[in-house]
Amino acid sequence: MTTGSAAAKPLRIAMISYYLPSGSKIGVGYQVHELATALAARGHHVDVISDCPPVEGARYGHIDLSSSGRLRTFRFARRMRDLDLSSYDVLHAHGDDYWLWRRRVPVHVRTVHGSCFEEALRIGGVKERLRMGLLGLSEVLASVVADRTVVVSPRTRRWLPWVKTVIPNGVDAARFAPDPSARAADPTVLFVGTWENRKRGRLLAEAFQEHVLPTLPQARLEMVCRDAPSDPGPGVRVLGTLTDEELAAAYRRAWVFCLPSAYEGFGIPYAEAMASGLPVVATPNVGARYVTDEGAAGALVEPDALGPELLALLTDEARRDRLAAAGLARAREFDLSAVVDSYVALYTPAVAAPSAARVRR
Repeated sequence: MTTGSAAAKPLRIAMISYYLPSGSKIGVGYQVHELATALAARGHHVDVISDCPPVEGARYGHIDLSSSGRLRTFRFARRMRDLDLSSYDVLHAHGDDYWLWRRRVPVHVRTVHGSCFEEALRIGGVKERLRMGLLGLSEVLASVVADRTVVVSPRTRRWLPWVKTVIPNGVDAARFAPDPSARAADPTVLFVGTWENRKRGRLLAEAFQEHVLPTLPQARLEMVCRDAPSDPGPGVRVLGTLTDEELAAAYRRAWVFCLPSAYEGFGIPYAEAMASGLPVVATPNVGARYVTDEGAAGALVEPDALGPELLALLTDEARRDRLAAAGLARAREFDLSAVVDSYVALYTPAVAAPSAARVRR
């Protein structure tokens, strides 16, 4: 079989993802859902193996590998060894494949969505640091087990220097697109993340209330957030969980997007906001630095400067427009269609010539 004929043939793809949007707020699950949906739309057969329940209306198949109790992610990885994957052309893992060292499909691709070692440096609690350290070791092992390993941002290669392939996370440009007519009448900041832990929603709310509201009392902070308190304080509106369409509308409605995360391997909301024509404010974490091109396409500020930076942007339309234009141009590099093209280009030559797939790059 030639490479060309392999490229034309629909592939049978098994994806591993502990997370899916149906059961988790983790960004990896959303990206897996988008990739699987886009691949299925191109005629490939895709099954996602997950601990989470099926996503309602999904165009791809679902294999339930759910469990309960402690150490679920590690037990999920161990149970993967019992599955018969011989009917698939491709195994594309987004985690939990580190026990799969024996060849089971023509090509085994692993995407590393960030570094657990990097996150361990910034997380609180001894137990959580230990857990992240163990997961970091699993990422190293997985990069050896897989035929081809991919990272979603260049800085992740700090922990996996032998991995050469960078394919960013993708954003659906048809869904996340600018619409100036939908912009809110009052100054609006949008946040997508969690109130606690590394996303630092609480930090943003406090900065907004201290620095923005005294000057712009009509301003509001909208938070797509599941764990915010019932009364987060003045000017803050908690949106909870949104559908895809509601999230896209929230981006179009806002004036500025802000996610002051302590760590992101990539940071899909940054790319979604930029594709929607929003200026982005972020703290200089690994993902934000990459997505904003080291601040050329977004504002990178330290946590204590968040409030003043938001106020400055909300009161300077010309600067908002410049940042939005730079972000929109940068977002084209994260178009989901191009990301899917890159993965199919990885899959098909190896399916055509499985022995060549063992050359790890």
